[in-house]
Amino acid sequence: MMACKIACIFDKLIFCKGDLLRMTGSYRILHLVIALILVVACSDRSPEATAQEEVVASNIVAGEPPVEHSLQDDDSTLTAGIPNSGTAVFNKTWTGDLDVMEERRVIRVLTVYGVGRYYLDGPQEKGITYEMLKRFEDHVNEQLGRGHMRVHVVFLPVTRDQLLPALQAGLGDIVVAGLSITPERKELIDFSRPSSKPVSEILVTGPSAAKLTSIDDLAGQTIYLRHSSSYRESVEELNQRFTREGKPLVVIEHISEMLEDDDLIEMVNAGLLPWAIVDAYKTQLWDGVFNDLVVRDDIVFRTGARIAWAFRKNSPLLEAAANEFLKANRQGTLFGNILVNRYIRDFDWAANALAGEGYKRFERLIDIFKIYGEKYGVDYLMVAAQGYQESRLDQRVRSHAGAVGIMQLLPPTAADPKVGIPDIESEEPNIHAGVKYLQYLRNRYFNDPDIAPVDRTLLAFAAYNAGPARMINLRAKAKKMGYDPNRWFDNVEVAAAKEIGRETVQYVANIYKYYIAYRLAAEQQIRRQTAREAAGI
Repeated sequence: MMACKIACIFDKLIFCKGDLLRMTGSYRILHLVIALILVVACSDRSPEATAQEEVVASNIVAGEPPVEHSLQDDDSTLTAGIPNSGTAVFNKTWTGDLDVMEERRVIRVLTVYGVGRYYLDGPQEKGITYEMLKRFEDHVNEQLGRGHMRVHVVFLPVTRDQLLPALQAGLGDIVVAGLSITPERKELIDFSRPSSKPVSEILVTGPSAAKLTSIDDLAGQTIYLRHSSSYRESVEELNQRFTREGKPLVVIEHISEMLEDDDLIEMVNAGLLPWAIVDAYKTQLWDGVFNDLVVRDDIVFRTGARIAWAFRKNSPLLEAAANEFLKANRQGTLFGNILVNRYIRDFDWAANALAGEGYKRFERLIDIFKIYGEKYGVDYLMVAAQGYQESRLDQRVRSHAGAVGIMQLLPPTAADPKVGIPDIESEEPNIHAGVKYLQYLRNRYFNDPDIAPVDRTLLAFAAYNAGPARMINLRAKAKKMGYDPNRWFDNVEVAAAKEIGRETVQYVANIYKYYIAYRLAAEQQIRRQTAREAAGI
């Protein structure tokens, strides 16, 4: 199943390291990599075959010297034309207005990774944010009369909850990430003139939603949302009205900052969440994709919201430049509309992990994953998510290279003494072999006290897909590039994307996405069962 080769190289993400990466740590920008689910071609030779043949081969030993490649060309290419652009420029914090940026000849844009917004396709950065800010770069250089000695815009993708802290800390200079102007945010930062048309925040519901006739029916109900979102402010304002009226408050449950609105919409469509609050325009992206989604444009939390760019307070030069630019290029202008039309159609999302037969198989197989997850010390929901990524949990799946079943193992790998489970034609031994093989990779290659437990598993997933010898090489490359070789997300992941392309990055990212979805489902089942027992059912 994983024979698909995807050619996406994260060259430009070398800018996103040092202090900025330590700030985000291993809390990956989940929605950023979820957007990498764009399979473009399939090869005859699967990555599973490559990975598993490496384990069976006798010349694979722990500590085998990796094949080294010079990174000098990469570094010089990435920083060509930018003065003082060695890695230190992106490791240090600084503040100041546009004149300071001109002196350094770098404007650092904090944004959120996502297809259609800011993403990479091969070595090429793309998206509305990318094209808009590159045009802003031209505008700034023209206004400053820079000629060939240009000020350069670089993009630093972070999680949403890190956008404003990174800006205030001086790790970036401007935030362009679809932020709504709100009173709470205006106390911390300044905004440009609006870059969008007025936006409404509405409710979307799915098949598990209770019947709602109006927004008042949400009294006493639970809504999942990111703490950093403007939606939280809207719900808190609604709760103030409910307090005055003596109604039960809406219960706010905070969900991972790694999940974007797109992910919440997907979960609502699958019935994992009953509803979510989103900006109304985002529902247009999913027309004809999520057929169980109901857009409740009659249940409105905020109207007339405006999206804008953000920068540190007391930045009059940058504010003037941004306002002048947006006046001629924001949404509603010719250029702004061209970008919206170009990228709104670029989304191509994978099938939902909790939809239809896939989730039925999950429910049927989860006890098997529990048994062997506990046996080998691996989170059973993580390996269940891996099974979904490999085969959609379908034992009938066979790859072109001969990988078998749910965990897509090659029979020689399963039969090797390191695994020792030769018959993988049925579900339980197939899962057993896959989990044992993952544990072997984790303990053999990543059994280091300096590696956090979750990263040991994530690195093992990557080795399962790309091969352990390659992972040894990639960790060495990540360290040489200035990243932490003991962390997958935002660190070794960047080296993998640069060296391999999108395949392994997508593989690990998808597993983590499904893991979160399954974990939420499990938590909901526990809550439901507790409520049933309390009610004597």
